[in-house]
Amino acid sequence: MKTDGQLQHDVMDELEWDPSVDHADIGVAVNDGVVTLSGYVSNYLEKMAAEKAARRVSGVKAIAEEIHVRFKSEPKTADHEIAKRILDMFSWNVSIPHDKINVKVEKGWVTLSGVVDAYYQSDEARRAAARISGVTGVSSLIEVKKLPVSADIRDRIAAAFKRQADLDAAGVTIATDGNTVRLGGRVKAWHERGVAERAAWAAPGVTKVEDNIVVSTF
Repeated sequence: MKTDGQLQHDVMDELEWDPSVDHADIGVAVNDGVVTLSGYVSNYLEKMAAEKAARRVSGVKAIAEEIHVRFKSEPKTADHEIAKRILDMFSWNVSIPHDKINVKVEKGWVTLSGVVDAYYQSDEARRAAARISGVTGVSSLIEVKKLPVSADIRDRIAAAFKRQADLDAAGVTIATDGNTVRLGGRVKAWHERGVAERAAWAAPGVTKVEDNIVVSTF
């Protein structure tokens, strides 16, 4: 008598062998000899062909058929398709270390995990995943590696300010405590404060930024 694992393997092989079935988007689960088919096909005839292929396999007691017909013009929003598009997006973005991030998709909800060197990499991955059609939400469990905080953080912030027109970093104070950066002082506009905060987050090893910069127009 076949185990559920053996039966699942045989049904998947039969679906792959049948030329009238595109098995790529069909999932197979087996419990006590009952086979559940799920996923998507492009037409009703293919749906029926998949069911017949499963019934041909010896040991199948019953079939729960949950395959949906989805036309080619409809958006590809199955979980595995969403995951594939997210991975592609990650591989195209030089700010995302795609080889260090794991992607899980369940009913449109994306969970990201892994370890990266800087916060901006985690933030960029979260933003990229959220832009994919079909995504209903994103949970980021990505950890930032606790590297020694660079001693040149103040220089990085000052350099970021210098790249902007009419900005002055002289009024910003910077203090570090382990992997935490504390920003203080005064700037003349909100966007100056944002430049300082983003520069601090971009420093390798920073896991927390406390922004206490005051915006003053006087």
